Amino acid sequence: MEPSEQSRTPDGEIRNKTDILRDFQVSFFAMSRLLSFPWTFLEKDLESNKSSDLISDILKQTCLHSLCRKFPPSVRFRRLFLSELIRRQEAADCDPLDELYDALAEVVGAEDTTECYKSYLLVLVSVLQPSGDAVSLLENVALISEGTTGLVTWEAALYLAEWALDHRQVFSGRTVLELGSGVGLSGITICRSCSPRRFVFSDCHPRVLQTLRSNVELNGLTPPSVGVEEVDWTAASEEQLERIGADVVIAADVVYDPDVAGSLVKLLSRILRCSSPEVFVCSTVRNQETYGGFKQQLDKEGIRHRVVTGAVGCVFPYSRDGVIELIQLHTTAAQ
Repeated sequence: MEPSEQSRTPDGEIRNKTDILRDFQVSFFAMSRLLSFPWTFLEKDLESNKSSDLISDILKQTCLHSLCRKFPPSVRFRRLFLSELIRRQEAADCDPLDELYDALAEVVGAEDTTECYKSYLLVLVSVLQPSGDAVSLLENVALISEGTTGLVTWEAALYLAEWALDHRQVFSGRTVLELGSGVGLSGITICRSCSPRRFVFSDCHPRVLQTLRSNVELNGLTPPSVGVEEVDWTAASEEQLERIGADVVIAADVVYDPDVAGSLVKLLSRILRCSSPEVFVCSTVRNQETYGGFKQQLDKEGIRHRVVTGAVGCVFPYSRDGVIELIQLHTTAAQ
């Protein structure tokens, strides 16, 4: 490899051009914060080569990639990303790159929408090719919209998906029920990579269910091996739970509202006593009082928990600064 194709991190790690392109691509399609992109490596390349070759390659793997044409990130995000590329190119006094300005011209006059696509790449060993594997989801631009937080992907769902990729045997050949599926990242990842016998997505908000069904179809998942059901935590019947017959139950980022935690705990208690599945709940601990209250209610219902420890592979780009905890539940009788 030519020296110009390598960069060194502050701690001495050598990064090659493929790694840099991959990092830009992964962050771009997930619409990560611009500050999290590996700009330092781009700056070093521009300084040493006085060429826009790396910017051209970044452009081909992001805004000009076939995945972007099919499932484009938001207009505003693409506009900001391209503007930042141009700013850094001009600061390095490199030759102008026509296709960069052409790409910006496409989005300058485009209308912003309330929804956009985010794509979470499952294949990270090399730069994504048109046939590469990605979970593409229609999500809302706003974190809270239409009275729900269920129209965006949250960190706990990403963590749970990463854990599942490291523990595929938990799901392989089994019937899985997901509570509070939201837009579907965790479940779609499991369906695409962990070979469950059947997977049932669930939620109760009408708009979330509509988006969830669209995303499941968008990613090529079809009945009878995959289903989407309305599961109201306060009204789910024994018949519905028995019909689903879950071997594994998962939930991500469902412990954020103390007003609904009680309903969730009672539902989990019924599920555990109905078919004794393996149950995993993944949470970002934003409020220790809320999360602690959830665990206290589990105890009152005779549900014990253990924290699932061990590192998980870093597949998706998201902030890992907060506390994310995965717990496995079981009834006292199952100890």
